[in-house]
Amino acid sequence: MALKFNAERWKKWRENITKHYRFVIMNEDTFEEVGSYKLTLMNLYVFISTLLVVLTCLVFLLIAYTPIKEYLPGFQPVSSNDRRLLELTREVNRMGREMQAQEVYIKNLQRMLTGNPLREEDVPKATPDKAPTKDGAKKVGMSQVDEEMRREVELERVGQIAKQTRSVGFAPTEKPIEQLFFAAPVNGEISAHFDRQKSHYGVDVLAPRNAAIKAAMDGYVFLSEWTLETGNTVGIQHDNGILSFYKHNSSLLKKVGNFVRAGEAIAIVGNTGVLSSGPHLHFELWHKGKPVDPVDYVTF
Repeated sequence: MALKFNAERWKKWRENITKHYRFVIMNEDTFEEVGSYKLTLMNLYVFISTLLVVLTCLVFLLIAYTPIKEYLPGFQPVSSNDRRLLELTREVNRMGREMQAQEVYIKNLQRMLTGNPLREEDVPKATPDKAPTKDGAKKVGMSQVDEEMRREVELERVGQIAKQTRSVGFAPTEKPIEQLFFAAPVNGEISAHFDRQKSHYGVDVLAPRNAAIKAAMDGYVFLSEWTLETGNTVGIQHDNGILSFYKHNSSLLKKVGNFVRAGEAIAIVGNTGVLSSGPHLHFELWHKGKPVDPVDYVTF
């Protein structure tokens, strides 16, 4: 019974789809027949399907081969964007590693230059000073000889780090210090000259209070802080293993990590620190870990 019913429906549907119709176009005012067309449901289905396929192909060709795709979301060239994103990610990771290494470098150098004690994990566990004695004798402070030896060791360690000049932002070639040009940090009379025997590793230049102190060369600021002895102090690392220090400033104009040009203002002349007795600049120049007389290379 069900098969007979389905057969009848199928037969009726075939008759309907093959039944002919006439599509007439008439003039509304005169009822004149303008045109007429014979149609069937099958022809109508075929026409609509063909029209949809043609429209789909045209839209695809427009998107694929014309610039209109650049204005549609999701159709931008993915390959170029991914390549650029990968390059930016690698560049950010590289800069992050360099910044971490620079931060560690600057902290270690600041700790040694300012005389701060080493961290507990950096100090050997077994030392003669910490070893307990059988008679429980009290520990005796370091003598003057020990202090001088300690200072020499610290200066040696500073020298080793100063020899590891960073190449970022500097020319790869190395020139003798005699062939380099140094700008005068300030202009004035020298009140105290370089004296290695008295541990005076720079020159004291008298200058008016609030005068600007300028960088001697291009370089990176690795020290910019206040210490008890030298007050507000700036340290700059230059090319060719050169370090310069500017001490007893009233204020600092640069921060650690800043890149400065020769002649650029970095601090203001002052009278800070217990070792200062008047407005002046204490200027030091180090080459490959050893202090040199600034007067030999700078005209104040």
